[in-house]
Amino acid sequence: MSSADPAQTKILNTAFEAVKLNAFYMKRSMDSGDVDETIKFATEMLSELRSNTLFPKYYYQLYLHIANEMRELEEFFSSLQRDGEMRMTDLYEKVQGCGQVVPRLYLMCCVGGVYIASQEIPAKDVLKDMVDMVKGVQHPMRGLFVRYYLTQITKDKLPDIGSPYEGAGGSVQDACSFILQNFIETNRLWIRLMTHGGKQDKKKKELERQDLSILVGTSLVRLSQLEGLDIIEYKENLLPSLLDEIVNCKDTLAQTYLMDVIINVFPDEFHIATLSIFLNAIIKLKEKVNIKNILESLVSRLSEYISNSGSEVISPEINAFKLFNDCVKTLIEGRTNMTLVATLNLQTVLTDFALKCYNGKNEYV
Repeated sequence: MSSADPAQTKILNTAFEAVKLNAFYMKRSMDSGDVDETIKFATEMLSELRSNTLFPKYYYQLYLHIANEMRELEEFFSSLQRDGEMRMTDLYEKVQGCGQVVPRLYLMCCVGGVYIASQEIPAKDVLKDMVDMVKGVQHPMRGLFVRYYLTQITKDKLPDIGSPYEGAGGSVQDACSFILQNFIETNRLWIRLMTHGGKQDKKKKELERQDLSILVGTSLVRLSQLEGLDIIEYKENLLPSLLDEIVNCKDTLAQTYLMDVIINVFPDEFHIATLSIFLNAIIKLKEKVNIKNILESLVSRLSEYISNSGSEVISPEINAFKLFNDCVKTLIEGRTNMTLVATLNLQTVLTDFALKCYNGKNEYV
């Protein structure tokens, strides 16, 4: 990350002062139980996130500062619900009367989390409404952060197995659908950062996007944490949807980062069961994507799993070596501009896989 930019630091400090002042009045309104005044000052505080002048890493700092204040607002809304002072249905409608789009959506997400916790209506209905409503922010950076906030506010309020919101509140499929939809829109906003804001150094934009990659990857982490997500659902529905988005986005940085996240966050058993699907997607990635690194990451993950399991966990029916071999062969034959070094690198990964995962089967080597 580059050194501090004096102009950006000045803008950020001015925004911090405005947040601090409005947060003070917001909390004073909470103490007096004045809902309308609380929403008014929360709106003023959140309006700082409408900034057009902050670079991504500085905007991120502002977001974190405001998100910290929003925790107290969420607790205030929760107390209104606990004490029976206000129905969340009414409060959810009230905050949507806010005139500014960005503050309105943050307030809606904040109340929405409490609304789900109140169980006044099924969780799946609130989730669907929120993920549809946040489409109202089309500015790529603002939209990215609104969707990240939505992910954070709902992380313990999804209708997953063992969750209080399961059953009447929905199913793990509803939870998957919500996170997946939010992920797809988040990824597209992230990619749009490359073309947003007119002409600018391409390398600088890529670095700025890398600073914000966690905002996209968080959704995949959340999917991997769902207790009710089993291999069948992952293989038949979730992974194909994820890979469709990654392949079709045609963005080198997104493809490189997201394929690596999938390898690292989902269980080993899931990877073994879906090797064919995953390797077929690798073949379709852009030529600038470092395929060698992705395959190395996958081989490392699988070989460690096999080593720790103490037995042959890759079923012979899967024929993992053939799948890897076919993938490497297709890549080498299909990419006519591939250098000799790149070709040898892929063959080295394949040999490494044979040695680590098929100990004793020298014919593979």
